[in-house]
Amino acid sequence: MTADSFPVRGIPGLLRAARKAYGNAITEAFAAAGFDDVPRNGAYVLGSVWADSSCFPRLTRELGVSKQAASQLIDTMAMRGYLERTPDAEDRRRMLLTLTPRGEAAATVSWQAACRVDEELARRLPEQGVQALRAGLIALCAIAAAGRSDGDDPPAASRGHDHPHPHDHQH
Repeated sequence: MTADSFPVRGIPGLLRAARKAYGNAITEAFAAAGFDDVPRNGAYVLGSVWADSSCFPRLTRELGVSKQAASQLIDTMAMRGYLERTPDAEDRRRMLLTLTPRGEAAATVSWQAACRVDEELARRLPEQGVQALRAGLIALCAIAAAGRSDGDDPPAASRGHDHPHPHDHQH
């Protein structure tokens, strides 16, 4: 398929459509591995928790949902055995999230599926194409971060973390 044959040509539409490559691959991998009960946005939550156990405030913002909706998603994932919630010893008002062994396994499946899409993307792009695409996406993240008034860091993708493997991060 060429750019001219693809019906969506604007960058926002292309970004939305392109996300399906990862979403479809992760959904299929979850189903094959017996994790077909991971809720919508669950793969994102698994990856976020994998990288940072204190990610809850950032999750609500990055998912674009209310604290209540994020809390319900976390509760669902905890009930299904993917996450554990524990009070932060330093600040009892904060909740720390950790992956259970089932959550680690699902996060690994998600990471591997994303890596397969990355590999296919690298085969389809000219040399240095993935780096150029990544640079463009980081620039878009910087534009988004500049427009936020909360002063938080841009998402992990813009900090140089593609798909951190769960065993590479120490909690």
